[in-house]
Amino acid sequence: MSEIKKVLTVAGSDSSGGAGLEADLKTFEEYGTFGFCAITSIVTMDEDKNWHHEVEPINPELVYKQIKTVLSGGKLDALKTGMLGSVRVIEFLSTIIDQNEIENVVIDPVMVCKGENEVVQPENGKAIRELLLPRATIATPNLFEAGQLAGIAKVSTIDDMKEAARKIISLGAKNVVIKGGKGLQAEKAIDLLFDGSEFTLYEADKLDTDHNHGAGCTFAAAIAAGLAQGMTVKAAVSKAKEFTTAAISGGFAFNRFVGPVWHGAFHKAEQRMNKYR
Repeated sequence: MSEIKKVLTVAGSDSSGGAGLEADLKTFEEYGTFGFCAITSIVTMDEDKNWHHEVEPINPELVYKQIKTVLSGGKLDALKTGMLGSVRVIEFLSTIIDQNEIENVVIDPVMVCKGENEVVQPENGKAIRELLLPRATIATPNLFEAGQLAGIAKVSTIDDMKEAARKIISLGAKNVVIKGGKGLQAEKAIDLLFDGSEFTLYEADKLDTDHNHGAGCTFAAAIAAGLAQGMTVKAAVSKAKEFTTAAISGGFAFNRFVGPVWHGAFHKAEQRMNKYR
């Protein structure tokens, strides 16, 4: 058996299981990589308050100790971020990436919880722009996050996505893929990759479902696992698109508020197809 690749997620915990570090670890496993986690915050959702999200950050020193524990096992093959909890955690991360020469860095700039309208921990946006984007192999914002990073009021068309992507690259990221989602004015579900010189569109049929909780986290985690396995950025994004589309198609109702994606759907479909080959 070849050496198992090691991937760390530094992210918040989502006890509903669809998003956050729970989604990341499931995705890493599906990709055949070994997942580690450092918990930055705990997200709770109150069914008595219309599923309102509350975020409880973890002490930054404890986050640092978690990462130090992971790094005691040697070099990582990839690192992926999600909800980061505090500016201090972002500062720690920027130093850790440099000191440990981590090559595959996926920055998922989580700024809003699905179903919420307010920016989570808005003070983190500036720190992500200044400290993490310059260290990113690839950044994976959704439309809202891309607008926040690029300083654009609203990103809703492919032309808007291209403008935002150019500005994000100018902040130091080597690559950026903007997740179109349902907010994009297009017939297809489109993600846009920009490497500083070339735009690449990834398309899939839009799925008529609300069972998409965790899709963004899953997409970014899949890219991280793909890079850890030695894929190029383009190949990692392409497979992540297929993986996430399958996960959304297999989503289910957790309760009357949320329906998570199913991270096992991609390989389950492959297994079904292999029965007829």
